[in-house]
Amino acid sequence: MPPISLSDFERDALEALTAYATIPCLSPMFDDEWERSGHIDRAVELLADWALARTLADFDVSIHRLAGRTPVLCVTVESTGTSSGTAVLYGHLDKQPPLGAWSEGLGPFAPARRGDRLYARGVADDGYSTFSALLAIEAMEANNVAHSRCVVLIEASEESGSPDLEVYLDHLTEHLGDVELMICLDSGGLTYDRLWLTTSLRGIVNVVVTLNVLTQGLHSGSVSGVVPSSFRLLRQMLDRVEDSSTGEILVKELHAEIPAEHVAAANEVAAEFGDLLTESLPTVDGVPLMGSSAADRVLRSTWHPTLSVVGMGGIPEPEIAGNVLRPYTTAVLSFRLPPNVDAQTAKAAIFEALRTDAPPSAVVTISQAANGWMSPPLKPWLRDALNDASQKAFGRAPGFSGEGGSIPFLASLGMRYPDVQFVATGVLGPMSNAHGIDEMLDLPMAVGVTNAVITVLSAYAEKTDRT
Repeated sequence: MPPISLSDFERDALEALTAYATIPCLSPMFDDEWERSGHIDRAVELLADWALARTLADFDVSIHRLAGRTPVLCVTVESTGTSSGTAVLYGHLDKQPPLGAWSEGLGPFAPARRGDRLYARGVADDGYSTFSALLAIEAMEANNVAHSRCVVLIEASEESGSPDLEVYLDHLTEHLGDVELMICLDSGGLTYDRLWLTTSLRGIVNVVVTLNVLTQGLHSGSVSGVVPSSFRLLRQMLDRVEDSSTGEILVKELHAEIPAEHVAAANEVAAEFGDLLTESLPTVDGVPLMGSSAADRVLRSTWHPTLSVVGMGGIPEPEIAGNVLRPYTTAVLSFRLPPNVDAQTAKAAIFEALRTDAPPSAVVTISQAANGWMSPPLKPWLRDALNDASQKAFGRAPGFSGEGGSIPFLASLGMRYPDVQFVATGVLGPMSNAHGIDEMLDLPMAVGVTNAVITVLSAYAEKTDRT
């Protein structure tokens, strides 16, 4: 029997996780008044209190607060073995906004359990991580399984691109010490039947574009045909960066060659699972999907540059739309970058493409730019440990796949600790709906990931040469 069962997780974590789920601790990008509202502080203090109640031999719980920055929870558990290195277990507590109306009986901050699934904003992305990390270490000590020095690091600005993280990494450099293993619990995979390891993540550049044409709205029958539509001008600007007929990105700096091993991995995933990616999508009947094959769609979602218009402003709801030529249109653009494209280079190229010959009243602002990430090669001990971890927790070998999202933390740590070994995993899977409505945590998956962490930490503590 694995060290932790679902009943253990329910007994030790579910009440606090459910309480966390009620807190609207939106990331600063979505809550300008986060300091005044206090929701992030409430969340970090709740997690700290739960951490303090753990049964561990030698540990410290601290909340670090720097002026103007979101707080960081740092739980340090001293080694029970002979290892001199540090394993960092990472997660975040800030949340995305609700997005829209959730399904009947569900709400973003009104957690509801249906069978073995818990629904609420932030439970899977990434509220479970604190509980998974510390329950794993606690179970190791309860079963006399040695572990290295572990630092559980929970930040509160990840959903905003981790703008505060670098400052805290500087602040905590001495405390973190000799980091040799990094376990990131903010990812996921294609199924809930195995441990999934993330091999790559895309980068991101977010842009806000506003087209102004009037100081106030005017009757469309009077001025249309004379005053240009702000929406039409926006379309012209978007046509410079994206081919609207194919969705292909036109800015060459955003493209990169896909490494052969990642192409091979995509083909392997497609061979085993078929078109699993599209089968799990809630697409409307008749919508033509992009990509020529299952493998191509895997690569398109993990290695191709893309543009999504994720927000619009200046456009009234249909129910109140009058015959008015609107004074402005604002669009929030989210560019996803291949893992090996430099975000600053992409940012400059996007800005130039949008601003060149743009209408004088156009305002272009870059709100976020973060690099993608590629996992360094696994050392033999870690590859063996991951296979053992998945077999013990799920009864089958692990899966390896790229992810289309971004975790800026991994790129930051990769630059700071070039020799560190990475394990990027998590609970996000089919219908987990991170960032969307009806976000869901599959509780058995959370238990499986927790048990896999135990196996990896145990293998790390046992390795003296780290080869």
